Amino acid sequence: MPERPDRIVVVGAGVIGLSCALRLLEAGHRVDVLARDLPLETTSSVAAALWYPYLAFPQDKVTAWGKAAYAEFARLADEGADGVAMRRGTEFLHDRASDPWWIDAVPSLERVAPEAPYADGWSFVAPVVDMPRYLGWLERRVKDAGGTVTRMALARLPEAPLVVNCSGLGSRVLAGDPTTRPVRGQVVVVEQWGLDKWWLAEDGPTYVIPRTTDVVLGGTDHVGEWDRRPSEEVAEDILQRASTLVPEAGKAQVLHHQVGLRPARPEVRLERVGEVIHCYGHGGAGVTLSWGCADAVAALVTG
Repeated sequence: MPERPDRIVVVGAGVIGLSCALRLLEAGHRVDVLARDLPLETTSSVAAALWYPYLAFPQDKVTAWGKAAYAEFARLADEGADGVAMRRGTEFLHDRASDPWWIDAVPSLERVAPEAPYADGWSFVAPVVDMPRYLGWLERRVKDAGGTVTRMALARLPEAPLVVNCSGLGSRVLAGDPTTRPVRGQVVVVEQWGLDKWWLAEDGPTYVIPRTTDVVLGGTDHVGEWDRRPSEEVAEDILQRASTLVPEAGKAQVLHHQVGLRPARPEVRLERVGEVIHCYGHGGAGVTLSWGCADAVAALVTG
């Protein structure tokens, strides 16, 4: 069994890094978070943040991590954690399909009978996380527990008794891993008109996700694109698709546009190599897997 480290450095201040840091602090470790981007500057802050295992593999581990995160978000919602809500929603499919591979991660899932052009669909309750609020809450929890969050651009992983690498796309350099690549996601944020359910369709993908004071419309999944500038043409396409799914979306006032680069990889890398624990490659499921992966990281510290 590895010795208990005097200090753990977590690299990355997105939802994965902060969740890991908090779990380690709760286990009694001394933890410092180092990151080029502070929480509200990360890809996590752009996420529509509907619990959904998107662009994350392998399926068996993702289902287990997602189930653990679902349960934790449900608990946090009951406790009134800032930015966390449990909302019912519906996903539509163009073809008849068997149950989703991640069905064991949710307590219940009901089939629905959609209208054309969709042929199948299901409805379930899922965590929906208002990321700017939630990231602020997570950061405060980390600091209240005795951790630190410091901006620092790193050319390599730091030297410490133990390092937890949650650097997302930064792992291309910090872990020397070229299999990690961006999947560009653009969203349009519009005014909240009273929507309390989420909607998702496989084409695009297209989604309409309600938050406290706004609604996130998406999206795109452009593999290998690094450009963070919003495209007006893409935004118009998103608005058209979203309003087809939920007509009110096309009438809502546009507040702003955002682009995030999802850190995709053939499989999530969660393993310990000597004095480094790698935890990255979560694709479009960082929030969805966050607490499950944080629990797994905490277990690797002493297990």
